[in-house]
Amino acid sequence: MPVEAPRRVAVATLGCKVNQCESAAMADRLKQLGHTVVGFDAEADVFIINTCTVTARTDFQSRQLIRRAARRNPGAPVIVTGCYAQVAPDLLKGLPNVRLVAGNVEKELIPGLVGTLNGGPADVLVRDIGQARQFSGLSPDRFPGRTRAFLKIQDGCNARCSYCIVPKARGPSRSMPEGHVLERVTSLAAAGYREIVLTGIHLGAWGQDLSPSPDIPSLVRRIGDAGQIGRIRLSSIEPLEVTDELIACLRDSTVLCRHLHIPLQSGDDRILAAMGRHYDREFFRERIERLVSEIPDLAIGVDVMAGFPGEGDREFDNTMALLRELPVAYLHVFPYSERSGTTASGMPGKVEESVRAARAALLRDLGLAKRGAFVKRFAGSKQVVLVEESRDRKTGRLKGFTGNYIPVHLQSGSRSTMNRFVDVVIELDDTGTATGRVCHEH
Repeated sequence: MPVEAPRRVAVATLGCKVNQCESAAMADRLKQLGHTVVGFDAEADVFIINTCTVTARTDFQSRQLIRRAARRNPGAPVIVTGCYAQVAPDLLKGLPNVRLVAGNVEKELIPGLVGTLNGGPADVLVRDIGQARQFSGLSPDRFPGRTRAFLKIQDGCNARCSYCIVPKARGPSRSMPEGHVLERVTSLAAAGYREIVLTGIHLGAWGQDLSPSPDIPSLVRRIGDAGQIGRIRLSSIEPLEVTDELIACLRDSTVLCRHLHIPLQSGDDRILAAMGRHYDREFFRERIERLVSEIPDLAIGVDVMAGFPGEGDREFDNTMALLRELPVAYLHVFPYSERSGTTASGMPGKVEESVRAARAALLRDLGLAKRGAFVKRFAGSKQVVLVEESRDRKTGRLKGFTGNYIPVHLQSGSRSTMNRFVDVVIELDDTGTATGRVCHEH
């Protein structure tokens, strides 16, 4: 018999900012329905695990969380959703306590089903996401403990990178209509957020499925013209989407943060072609150098993969050499992870796991050096920092980020400074960490 009483619900999330947005939206809806959202290690009546499948490690972590929930409360039903649930529902439905496996499109149904879950075999609600055409309405109003909000405005991906399972897990590109984006920005600004991060699975494809077809620069201009939010930040942009219009927007906008995250993946042309990336190393170099030439204080983060099939020492050296030369601020490094059903999984020239790990370690060391050099450039300069609503755990100091994504620990300040923009003079401590003397509050 269905159970309809309010329940204590624990939500755990793996993976990208899009997943985090969707989990926050589910939590909002659960509260509206009278349920209580609790921490994952608290006593819970129902567990929701929003999974990721971008690597074998995230698959493993998802299964670990499911088993941990079953041990935590053996009588509590477990709901599994997200990308791993989308591509492997039959595997997940057999894990302990799993009572519902829901795909990414079905995710928005979960809050309404929590109160009805009982014992018995798992139900599977997973449709063919390749047929999805509607943008999901999951959009949260609150991000607990945050001064910035993440706004998912795009979902899915039409690219077919040879290593990537995401199109099979997220379906084709779908966009939030422009008017809805502006409404959500207004709502989040009214709720007190000072910064909004526009996010998506393939953010730069936003608008291409709409009619007429707007783009990111035009959207940012409209948000800026409305004058309701202090900062807009972009989550990730592909190299081919770094257009003249986007560069001009970054240079001239008063709200768009001077910070881009741009995937490179490899600095070797043969590997880039095998990956299905439609640019070469010189195109990437030109884009980065053009950006920094026109916007000198721009922070550029770069995704890079170690150990793609066919990557030998020469190809890896080409990647290292390119990254050493480029004026980037940090690296996001990950070893290649084989995903069943992708083109790359059938490619020859597999790289030993130990070699992948060693190359990733070298790239991470380079990334740390790049980050330190970038932060050092701004010592002595005045920067605007958005102060967060939580303090640094080690030092107890207030902390925040500059527009160009430098984390700063404030040397002084009270709770009244939280969620406010402040001018600080950047100093470096003995560890190279940026600290700031507040000289003005906005």
